Amino acid sequence: MLAKDKQSNSYTYQSGFGNHFSSEALDGALPVGQNTPQICPYGLYAEQLSGTAFTVGRSGNQRTWLYRIRPSVMHLPFEPYTKNSHIVGTFDSQTTDPTPTQNRWMPFAIPEDSDFVDGLRTVSGAGDPTVKNGIAIHVYMASQSMDRRAFTSSDGDMLIVPQQGRLDITTEFGPIMVAPNEIAVIQRGMRFSVALPDGPSRGFVLEVYDGHFELPDLGPIGANGLANPRDFQTPTAQFENTTDGWTIISKSQGTLFSAKQGHSPFDVVAWHGNYAPFKYNLANFNVVNSVSFDHIDPSIFTVLTCKSAHPGTAVADFVIFPPRFEVQMDTFRPPYFHRNCMSEFIGLLFGNYEAKQGKFLPGSCSIHSTMTPHGPDAATVQSATTRELRPGRIADNSQTFMFETMFQLRATKWAAEHSHRDSDYYKVWQDIPVTFDPDQKPSTNACHPGNEH
Repeated sequence: MLAKDKQSNSYTYQSGFGNHFSSEALDGALPVGQNTPQICPYGLYAEQLSGTAFTVGRSGNQRTWLYRIRPSVMHLPFEPYTKNSHIVGTFDSQTTDPTPTQNRWMPFAIPEDSDFVDGLRTVSGAGDPTVKNGIAIHVYMASQSMDRRAFTSSDGDMLIVPQQGRLDITTEFGPIMVAPNEIAVIQRGMRFSVALPDGPSRGFVLEVYDGHFELPDLGPIGANGLANPRDFQTPTAQFENTTDGWTIISKSQGTLFSAKQGHSPFDVVAWHGNYAPFKYNLANFNVVNSVSFDHIDPSIFTVLTCKSAHPGTAVADFVIFPPRFEVQMDTFRPPYFHRNCMSEFIGLLFGNYEAKQGKFLPGSCSIHSTMTPHGPDAATVQSATTRELRPGRIADNSQTFMFETMFQLRATKWAAEHSHRDSDYYKVWQDIPVTFDPDQKPSTNACHPGNEH
């Protein structure tokens, strides 16, 4: 097929998760029978991008061969990039403000003169990318498209969650258009540039330093459900052959650097492999939930997971709370009060979150670190304990997400000192009524399946 004009907004995708894909923007651009012929078709250069070590077992090995007009090594030396000083990679006492108190932030304002890179701010995280251990959570607030600038992270895979405005993401593998209620994953080492077709945009980024995102195991659920592999989309090859000046901004060891080069980084004419960016529409998530009684653990809403060395424990889970039916009887239906050995970062994309009323607006986010008590606010408790329990819909026209991690999250000093931090967050629980009555005789509710006869 012919190379597509980038301005035509032609986005084509290949379906599937973790597949070995092949894509070429010019017929015959992929070598046949080998990866590195002496001379590649069309005079291209072969370049391998490895997402795992060479010696990782075949089932877990991730790599892609890129066939490009110029090798990516053709750039000037990297120098410190000082325009954005709010990126944090190592989360220690110098960069963070640890506290067991519940934290919440109102939607961050979008500055007038920032693109995706300059509007990136680290909110929280744990660990150190130099030893590939931990995560970082960022927000992006962008008002301008990136102009002949590309970004890459050498530290980890980035899961991007738009909250306001679509992102037109150009990658070395082809273009991706991602809208609110969709996500995109750009893995470690991949270069990309972000344009803003809808103007000022805002969203969240989960970066994992170790491992890669994969679909969660389904266990007793069976072979189907949650996020189905066929609904993930990987871009197809498109290329730019220009000699314009470009800037490559690299995030390495938690620090930004920039390098100049005299050509577009998006000159990949063909590629094949299983290490590639992808997108997913959250509306395709197949919800599983209780149809009898009790509120099931939120792990049933996991879209993607990055596993740790400890079975059943995640470096990070990406979880959503989508529109669904709620039918449990004799049940406190909102999320139960909880102290978790995992840390939770929760954000609202649009609509209303079922466990919070009032100030938790679209674009807001909160952190409940390890073993910090949390749960529904007083108004939600009042409603949940007094309403008639009928089957019905919940969370329509709404989407809430959660980044859950085994690490203890620490808020960065930028976030802890930000004017949008809600210092009154603790008050949402203070008016929960005390209804204890030692003289009240427990009743037997006939709605419970065990009390039907």
